[in-house]
Amino acid sequence: MSDPARPDPVVHATAAIVSQGDEIVLGQTLDTNSRALAGRLMDLGIVPVEHVSLPDDEAAIAACFARLSSSVDLILCTGGLGPTADDLTRAALARAMGRPLVEDARSLERIRAWFAGRGREMPEINRVQAMLPEGAAAIDNDHGTAPGIAARLGRADVFCLPGPPAELRPMVERFVAPVLRPPAGRTVRTGVVHTIGLGESDLASRLKNSPRGDLMERTRMPLVGTTASGGVVSARVRYEGPEPAERAGAIVAGLVAHVRDLAGAYAFASEGAPHESLPAAVIEALRRRGETLVVAESCTAGLLGSMIGDVPGASVVFLGGVITYHNRLKVELAGVEAGVLEGSGGARPPGAVSGACAEAMASGARARCGAGWALSVTGIAGPGGAVEGKPVGTVYIGIAGPTGVIAGGVSSRRFAMGGDRRAVREWSARSALGMLWLALVGEPAARMLRQVDEVG
Repeated sequence: MSDPARPDPVVHATAAIVSQGDEIVLGQTLDTNSRALAGRLMDLGIVPVEHVSLPDDEAAIAACFARLSSSVDLILCTGGLGPTADDLTRAALARAMGRPLVEDARSLERIRAWFAGRGREMPEINRVQAMLPEGAAAIDNDHGTAPGIAARLGRADVFCLPGPPAELRPMVERFVAPVLRPPAGRTVRTGVVHTIGLGESDLASRLKNSPRGDLMERTRMPLVGTTASGGVVSARVRYEGPEPAERAGAIVAGLVAHVRDLAGAYAFASEGAPHESLPAAVIEALRRRGETLVVAESCTAGLLGSMIGDVPGASVVFLGGVITYHNRLKVELAGVEAGVLEGSGGARPPGAVSGACAEAMASGARARCGAGWALSVTGIAGPGGAVEGKPVGTVYIGIAGPTGVIAGGVSSRRFAMGGDRRAVREWSARSALGMLWLALVGEPAARMLRQVDEVG
């Protein structure tokens, strides 16, 4: 990449990240680039202050470039550099700069060579990818046909990069990161503690009432804040100041350790740990103990097993499981006695959605599969199926394990899950993993978020 002329080099104190494309705005494609770029900027000591998602609209993209160029020092834009009519980033940048698009001969030759290396002739449509705003510079792309663009607009340096992560990330590391100029004497370091089974207000209360004072006071440094997503509540720590990188890292690490202490058994991971996700944390804990796990699922219909199976190396501890939507399969596959489901002697039957059923599913699956632990889920995901005393979102989760950890070897909890069918199922699967995590760290009776006392 040849730098465009910059008579007054910019110090990149603040940045904005722009994600371009109808598929991003409409939610058809998950924007993972923004998160990756923001994290990389923070590592460099450059603070992202805005994220923007824009449709395939040249005027809107140009207006966004113009607005941001007066408020931040750095703009990173992803997407819209392909060869088709809806790839408008290069034209939008030229419009914002008030410059024409011109063909870059070197980029054109690289694109031709890319196709030739694959035994193909360059389609004429790809020629547009060699077009740059006059005065801008091309950023080489070693993994695709779309060169990036480096330009100066207003007070900001602008870098436009292709959307595919396999192209974008190598370009950032090779060409963009080395030319960025974070403020001298400023270091940014971050950390995070993830918890399960603890409400956001509960975690915030623990942080506010810390022996070190109110950790969430906005005048403190490092800053501490909380976020919640799908049952996982996280405390995020950020240091921004003059300390050298090593000292700043130590400050953050010390505070992260303190936050973990405050969260207690509910804390399952800190960022950077090899078991950052909840399923991975559970698998690692089982691996250390030399124990195995099976699952028996009704309303989650395999989602719990899928979450576990997503973790590389899960097969070391995860034996498998059964999906028992129909009552007949609860009996035949999970070993649930028919009386639990149908009642006997005129007694009111516990039913398929009950603690008794969840416990029978867990203990039956554990015994039949020869596992150390078993989790079960049965409930009403909705939108139909509610009965008196058991509204939509009623879920029972069972856990079976060693009697030295689980009194009697099996127990269950009732939960009231909120949201639509998908949310109920996802919350249920994560809550089941949370129950197992708490048992593995010696707190099997710790109360969990959305847990309710049995009614009737």
